[in-house]
Amino acid sequence: MIVQTQFVTFDRDLHLQNGAMLRPVTLAYETYGELNNDRSNAILVMHAQTGDAHLAGYNSPSEEKPGWWDEAVGPGKAFDTNKYFVICANVVGGCKGSTGPSDINPATGKQYGLSFPVITISDMVDAQCWLIDYLGIKQLLTVTGGSMGGMQALQWAVSYPDRVKSAIVLASTARLSAQTIALNEVARQAIYADPNWKNGDYYDSTPPNAGLAVARMIGHITYLSDSSMHEKFGRRLQERERYGYDFNTDFAVESYLRYRGNAFTRRFDANSFLYITKAMDYFDLSYGLQSLADAFEHTHAKFLVVSYTSDWLYPSWQSKELVRSLIQNGIDVTYVEIDSNYGHDAFLLEVDRLAELARDFLGRLLP
Repeated sequence: MIVQTQFVTFDRDLHLQNGAMLRPVTLAYETYGELNNDRSNAILVMHAQTGDAHLAGYNSPSEEKPGWWDEAVGPGKAFDTNKYFVICANVVGGCKGSTGPSDINPATGKQYGLSFPVITISDMVDAQCWLIDYLGIKQLLTVTGGSMGGMQALQWAVSYPDRVKSAIVLASTARLSAQTIALNEVARQAIYADPNWKNGDYYDSTPPNAGLAVARMIGHITYLSDSSMHEKFGRRLQERERYGYDFNTDFAVESYLRYRGNAFTRRFDANSFLYITKAMDYFDLSYGLQSLADAFEHTHAKFLVVSYTSDWLYPSWQSKELVRSLIQNGIDVTYVEIDSNYGHDAFLLEVDRLAELARDFLGRLLP
């Protein structure tokens, strides 16, 4: 399946949660399948922290790897493009086509860098709502995503209750824990400590790749579980039979982390990493309210909430807390905890089980 990334620019003010404004706003997006006659079969998939709009298929015949969730999106798959019109957009603050800190600030003619305003999950969703309006869709059949994508799905259900018929929330949370905020801060400090970061003003020079690579290595540790790391790497040595007793890479897990970290620097912007992780830190649907349940007082959507037993980044107790808050508001919610050893990455990998759940859930909404 060949799909082209599309772009739309909105020359209007995006009023941000912090009181600032952003203008203009460009969103990169891709679509799969076709809208039905009454435009009732649209599904919005939101990407996780370092994802993009390239959800499935290939952008060209020469592309080596398909989109990041190709196993779940396409004809006959969990999100069946023979039935549904699937949309995915790069978030505001990103670096894969949507307006972010690496773009030109029209007021200065130079890249924004740290002059880019701090954005939140709510701001990302507001911009996505513009895209849905642009596509002529009044109500989304479902909003879905894992990790930060799940946060956006929750924000959609809260901010635009009449625009969302359902939400599928995978391996996510209604608010970050202190542990997750701490992990994000350590990753950011790795970037700050890189002398090439230059307080975010590095676009005309060498980027802070060393710091960004370390930040990504920290992230990869949180995406896996102890059992999956043991199964994949154990204490196996990399290209050695005996300990080298030096500081060259000995263990296979070290080699893996360095490879993933260095590869990440070729596709992602360090400042975008800072802004997006900070947006996740600020995400708290209960902020300013008496309880989390109060956040869903006006929500109408049906929910499917899925957690994974080995996910220690967003453990199942956080999903259960979310489910209890939905039930307190009389909201139709189905909760499933999937037994998996894949850790947080399970939402990307346990596709067969997700397909069963999604077919049943969506089938009740759009027979």
